Amino acid sequence: MEHTTRIDLENLRDLHAVELGILKSEDVRRLTIENALVDTGAKGLYLPKSLVEQLGLTPLRTTRAQTANGIAERTVYSEVQYTVLERRDSIKVTDLPEDPPVLVGHMILEALDLCIDIDKGLIYNPAHDGEWMTKIL
Repeated sequence: MEHTTRIDLENLRDLHAVELGILKSEDVRRLTIENALVDTGAKGLYLPKSLVEQLGLTPLRTTRAQTANGIAERTVYSEVQYTVLERRDSIKVTDLPEDPPVLVGHMILEALDLCIDIDKGLIYNPAHDGEWMTKIL
């Protein structure tokens, strides 16, 4: 069963520029994805290249990635601040071809203390009574 979530994305460098007084808040590059696919088999946050460009992210490095279609070369980009279910954190972005949906992987679920309920979809971790707990390894 597929589960989707809304995810709000903001260019983290733009947000830092606002803090430094270099950029106005309304000039921060932002996107809202209403139906991002929650993919527990994925690691991080994966966006089609067109969305990476809209956010103005900077390429950092290339990497080889294991995909459902075999090994592929992907580009890792600068960070976005993301918000899911009113919880916020930041992560580097990896690109995707244009066809697949935005993928929200397990690192985001772990960072925000979220889990998937088979009936309800993405929820706050019930083991913590809705309180946001951070894992320290």
